[in-house]
Amino acid sequence: MNVSAPFIKRPVATTLLTAGLVLAGVLALHFLPVSPLPQVDFPTISVSAALPGADPETMSTSVAVPLERQFGRIAGVTEMTSTSYRGSTSITLQFDLNRNIDGAARDVQAAINAARGYLPANLPSNPTYRKVNPSDAPILILALTSDSVGTEKMYDAASSILQQKLSQVNGVGQVFVGGSSLPAVRVELNPMALSRYGISLEDVRAVLTETNANRPKGNLANAEKTWEVHTNDQLRTAAQYEPLIITYRAGAAVRLPDVAGVRDSVEDLRTAGFVNGKPAVMVIVFRQPGANIIETVDNVRSLLPQLEAALPGAIRLSVVLDRTPPYPRFTAGSGTDAHYFGNTRHSGGILVSAQCSLHGHSSSGSRDIHHRHVRGHVPVRLQPGQPVPDGPYRRYRICR
Repeated sequence: MNVSAPFIKRPVATTLLTAGLVLAGVLALHFLPVSPLPQVDFPTISVSAALPGADPETMSTSVAVPLERQFGRIAGVTEMTSTSYRGSTSITLQFDLNRNIDGAARDVQAAINAARGYLPANLPSNPTYRKVNPSDAPILILALTSDSVGTEKMYDAASSILQQKLSQVNGVGQVFVGGSSLPAVRVELNPMALSRYGISLEDVRAVLTETNANRPKGNLANAEKTWEVHTNDQLRTAAQYEPLIITYRAGAAVRLPDVAGVRDSVEDLRTAGFVNGKPAVMVIVFRQPGANIIETVDNVRSLLPQLEAALPGAIRLSVVLDRTPPYPRFTAGSGTDAHYFGNTRHSGGILVSAQCSLHGHSSSGSRDIHHRHVRGHVPVRLQPGQPVPDGPYRRYRICR
């Protein structure tokens, strides 16, 4: 039986069938999921250790190196990266795709226990580990900049407007805001002035607590009616704190400015963000598990004009990092340089690490960072006390 005979005898039907298949293929092409990276979950474990007060060099030599020697003996390790900060160190272990992550976690715990005798005796606690997913990196990073609005006001707008709206976008899992913190009044006490007036720190704290409160005041009532008494005693600016009376000495009132400097500031002074050298607030967008990166980024980008119009004042909204290409790219103009330094691991650590690897340099805020990178065939025959050999499998650098 000739299979092609029916198609030869009916050329019109064959043509229509072929055209239908082509049309179906063209239509199906638009429904295919597109992603810059395949859905691959690499077995990855992150180990963290803390030693308060230690500089990056001490963390690297006294904490990171003993752990690396033990981790190097674990089977299936394909890449080991360590970063030492002031007072803490982080080691990331990536295993072969065929390695079970639960079994690798047990080996990591055993290696941590074996390395405990070589770690500093004053280490507050044992190093901890957690399973991580490298594909959970931020898919989009937005920046808020302004020539006239302070970072505290930009942070307030980002946390109250952008964070809420972006969290509602289809495909967005989490949205973090960094680069500054909420507005706050900072009271900086003068120990010499406190000693001169005989005032303790607790006296000042008690006055600030009692005068800055929002509590019910009770009610007034008669036989027929009841009136609720409500006043808001919360103080929101430095000018409202200045008239506060701490105590009386020699018949004269000692006010807060007599023993302290009062100024409008932010809650956390050790968090900062910069884009092209200008102070900025970063909005870091993560996707939901399994969500398509390109589709999610397109949904966010379509909403940006509406979000920028909702921002108060002369605040500009721009995209500084877009993960939709096969590799991260900075899109806020040629030569864009974005930095974010903070005390939160989910934001500061991510951007500092990306900045060091992409640009090869850093600003003064991240100077105290040491990187050690072991890639490829990890040496597994190291003995206790033996240094990790230099060579093609190790790269050690300080971000300057």
